[in-house]
Amino acid sequence: MPRLHQASALIVLLLLLLTQGAAAEKLRLVADAWPPFTDATLVNGGLATDIVSTALARAGYASDFEQVPWARALMGVGEGRYDVLVNAWYTDDRTRLGQFSDEYLLNRVRFLKRKDSPIEYKNLQQLHTFPIAIVRGYAYSPEFDDDGSLQKVPVHNFSMAVRMVAADRVKLTLEDEYVARYHLARESSKVRNAVEFLPTPLSENSLHILVSLKNPQHEKIVAGFDREIAEMKADGSYARLMKQHGM
Repeated sequence: MPRLHQASALIVLLLLLLTQGAAAEKLRLVADAWPPFTDATLVNGGLATDIVSTALARAGYASDFEQVPWARALMGVGEGRYDVLVNAWYTDDRTRLGQFSDEYLLNRVRFLKRKDSPIEYKNLQQLHTFPIAIVRGYAYSPEFDDDGSLQKVPVHNFSMAVRMVAADRVKLTLEDEYVARYHLARESSKVRNAVEFLPTPLSENSLHILVSLKNPQHEKIVAGFDREIAEMKADGSYARLMKQHGM
């Protein structure tokens, strides 16, 4: 009987250790609502969330996804409440919060104006006299973000920004082209028909995951993610995910 008890205790201990190990590997993913890339109401959380969770699963990491406002998501990664920010553009400031992966998607940022507005854009100096609605906490491009002469009007989200443009309360806003088209399709015809894209993009921004420096495995997580993204592109599963999400 003592040997039986010892064996039972050993099995229980091993199961407990395995369970704790699995729990330790379960990553807390976070993003704001940024359809079609990240949104809890979309299939598998949107295109970016689907790609990220799939690559992490292939690298051996289970994950949970939580959607919160952008500023809270970024702060949570810095504080270690979340392990992985799904949808991050690179900025030097953010390297103090987490480690960036390689690029896994590309965003093309374009300005929008009212159709009856004569505004043209070839360089940022041309836009210094115009109020521009920006989403609070977003990074658009180093040149744009660092230009103190631009009249930036912080708002909560793109929908609010584009409505302000349509109402002529500001002259411009800007967003990733796919994101803007997604939201415009859901706006009233009055808003949708009042605005248009400027032809020249501000920037093309690579999209990354940002893994919290508070997670002691952040380097390993990033390496595994980058490896699996490359393999997904090679084996066709990346392209299949893009197609499933209408891209």
